Amino acid sequence: MNALLDSHCHLTGYQDPVAVLRQAADASVDVVAVTEDPGEYRLLRARLGRRPGVHPALGMHPLRAHSFTPADLARFLRMLSETDWIGEIGLDYSPAGRSTRRAQLRIFEAVLSDPRTGALPMTVHSRGAEKDALSRLAQTGATAAILHWYTGPLTLVDDALAAGLWFSVNPAMTTSAKGRALLDILPPDRVLLETDGPFARHGKRPARPVDLADVVAHLATRWALTPAHATQQLQSNQQRLLSST
Repeated sequence: MNALLDSHCHLTGYQDPVAVLRQAADASVDVVAVTEDPGEYRLLRARLGRRPGVHPALGMHPLRAHSFTPADLARFLRMLSETDWIGEIGLDYSPAGRSTRRAQLRIFEAVLSDPRTGALPMTVHSRGAEKDALSRLAQTGATAAILHWYTGPLTLVDDALAAGLWFSVNPAMTTSAKGRALLDILPPDRVLLETDGPFARHGKRPARPVDLADVVAHLATRWALTPAHATQQLQSNQQRLLSST
């Protein structure tokens, strides 16, 4: 593994994914390339081949849950044996997903109920549905689950930590009031990195994996560490995450 890990990146959302990966490799950043459904995962794997430094993640995005058929779910479960990461999965009760709550719960619970899921790291969407997402992850003992771009109540953070869950931080979170409030209470040993690029922004442009150096610099200042020591902390976190599967 490279020095840092972008644990949540929508690689297929960029105009030139190969260029994004080349920049990431030059910056010693590995990329978890999340997908929204098994079809996208299969196409991404075919396109990338065995390219080093990128880990395609098998996903079932909650905002797509209403369109998934039993065959789609069965395909996802069959493909668990060929992936090293799961994502993007989860729940979304924001206005965009509130009407499909029942379908989302059905898919999320089916994914978590498969015993193979617990053996893989996963990146989890929880917007507006934090309480339900946390309770279901805690029930299944998914200690390699990462809460991606968490924006929920801070009162639930201790519950998430007690359940062994992780939090990933992107460039946009370091400049938002809600993101900074979360970082104020997160212990450094439970923090991972992400970009959520290209949907998250870094300044005036879409975030890219190479931007994680700026997140590290922000965390180093917040944690009163040198950038080198902050990097070491994040590397240790990454290793503990992967060793827990």
